Amino acid sequence: MMHSAASPAVARALDLVRAMHGDPAAFGRIREVVADAVPDVPRRLLDHRSHMTVAMERFHGGPVALRVVAERPVATNEPGERYAREILLVRGDGAVVQHGIVQIDFDAVPKATADAIRARRAPLGRILIDAGLLCDVQDVRLLEISAGPHLAKLFGCAAGALVYGRVAAICVAGVAAVELLEIVAPTPVMSAR
Repeated sequence: MMHSAASPAVARALDLVRAMHGDPAAFGRIREVVADAVPDVPRRLLDHRSHMTVAMERFHGGPVALRVVAERPVATNEPGERYAREILLVRGDGAVVQHGIVQIDFDAVPKATADAIRARRAPLGRILIDAGLLCDVQDVRLLEISAGPHLAKLFGCAAGALVYGRVAAICVAGVAAVELLEIVAPTPVMSAR
């Protein structure tokens, strides 16, 4: 089975993948899983309602940096400016620790925050935290992804490798602002812990 079409979490993930890629199959096969089906390390990094930036910094013992893979405006039938980007978070030594696709409603965040996001200098979670915004990470669902060629290339792993991620939403001051797909990179450091 390519994608679990009955799962709203998979549908959310596929919507984000489609915002950046024409062919979700090149990205990977996605299915929703329960927490017990996720190995210990990725489960600890994913199964919470906090920013992934914080989880990654805590796990890797220092700040993570942002690398933007692609970005684009999102056309919708609703008013306002929406933006999507595909990113990697990297440790100080350059190792990729996380992949992400986010879609942001710039009308739901202050202008200074939107400008900081557009500047591409820091991870989204760090920007939201540093801005002191009241954020609520909600509707977290865990995923298992069989990496397609695109994701495998970004992670430096074999196509078909199993990786784990989550879809979630972030409300800023009670307003839906961000929809995101976050995937933990398969690294030797992670399997050793």
